[in-house]
Amino acid sequence: MKDIFFIGSYANADSSGVYVCEFDRATGEIALLGSYAGLQNPTFLAVHEPSRKLYAITELAGEDGAKRGAVAAFDIDAGFGLSLLNIAETIPAPTCHVELDRTRTALMTASYHGGMVGMNRIEPDGGVGASSDVRRHEGASVHPAQDRPRAHSVTVDRNNRFAVACDLGADKIVTYRLDLSAGAMEPVSAVSLAPGAGPRHFAFHPTLPVGYVINELNATITAFAYDESSGALEEIQTVPTLPASYEGENACADVHVSPDGRFLYGSNRGHDSIVVFRIDNGGALLLVEHASVSGRHPRNFALSPDPDAAYLLAANRDTNDVVVFRRSVVTGRLSEPVSRFSVGKPVCIKFLNGKTSR
Repeated sequence: MKDIFFIGSYANADSSGVYVCEFDRATGEIALLGSYAGLQNPTFLAVHEPSRKLYAITELAGEDGAKRGAVAAFDIDAGFGLSLLNIAETIPAPTCHVELDRTRTALMTASYHGGMVGMNRIEPDGGVGASSDVRRHEGASVHPAQDRPRAHSVTVDRNNRFAVACDLGADKIVTYRLDLSAGAMEPVSAVSLAPGAGPRHFAFHPTLPVGYVINELNATITAFAYDESSGALEEIQTVPTLPASYEGENACADVHVSPDGRFLYGSNRGHDSIVVFRIDNGGALLLVEHASVSGRHPRNFALSPDPDAAYLLAANRDTNDVVVFRRSVVTGRLSEPVSRFSVGKPVCIKFLNGKTSR
């Protein structure tokens, strides 16, 4: 059985930046089906399977020449080709993340350089509508990279009521209530991390009222109890992502929970590894292993969409490859690499869940 997935990357507008790939569940091999050129740095992606739409962040130049955030919307045709629907501005600064709400009514973006998050409506045809809300964060912290707010991601909860925005610069996670009818994000609470933590990406547990943030700057993961009625977060535990013996530089990137809720995975750039934790019944984390990504600077990674999530695919930006590992559903551990796919500066991997080429 073969699944379709997409890769977003750092790329100039005159070269390919979004790639359409086929993943073979039997062998773990990846094949290139096609690509799309014309977007500046289409690094992060979002996919809506029922409507067969793909969304990619990109950059536009304003009248003053300054970079502005934008999202390109694509229709995914029967042969898994990409047809551009439109490109719409999002935030008045370059963006680093995009997230869809669960009804495909709106999309949300985050701007690291602008310290902002925003919302755009999605049109009936799947195109991106005008910006409907922009929220500018405030704050700073102790690390040199934290001289200003630096919003890094927006993640919607499973009930589609709230979204949490990680701000690396302010060492905060801000919870927003989603008012989709008004196209608005209303801030309702915020929780602070340890000074210098640098919260980057967030993952909700699939069944427990728990969430996890990976902290880029101090190489930790923090587990939170999540109040699904108010959106409030309360820290449970913070654990390191690195072995105690490691003394080199490191910056964490991405975090995911396995579909069965038993294991958590996080990426280390510098140590160049995936850290694996077992999740106990209360949501706390217990270290399993540190697995090499067999490459350098792993950014986003993805678990395969089969029921057991039997593979992990790591996007190694600095070695220009996506490396595939088998994943034990019993222990959570990762195998040695089973395949390697060469692609320029990969950043993000998103599957078109449940759709196969044949």
